[in-house]
Amino acid sequence: MNKARIKLESQECNDLDDVCNQIKDIAKRTGVELRGPIPLPTKKLRITTRKTPCGDGSDTYEKWEMRVHKRLIEINADDRVLREVMRIRIPYSVHVEMTLA
Repeated sequence: MNKARIKLESQECNDLDDVCNQIKDIAKRTGVELRGPIPLPTKKLRITTRKTPCGDGSDTYEKWEMRVHKRLIEINADDRVLREVMRIRIPYSVHVEMTLA
């Protein structure tokens, strides 16, 4: 049995949860041990810019924020289950990183 650690990142929380649910369904169907999805801290990228580039007028600022949601799933599985996990349709907004131990 291999131990696979799957790290998922996305700006869209709904897409991320859909992929996690698909992996959970595969694990439940095949009867393998699954830990997770463990929510990792959300990365918040903030940018504050001035509205008027010339410097005239009042000091007004715009604030922009991008959130990157992360989940971690550990699965004890054989090659057949891992192949099934790799066949999942993953949206473009979700970044997947898988390591085997």
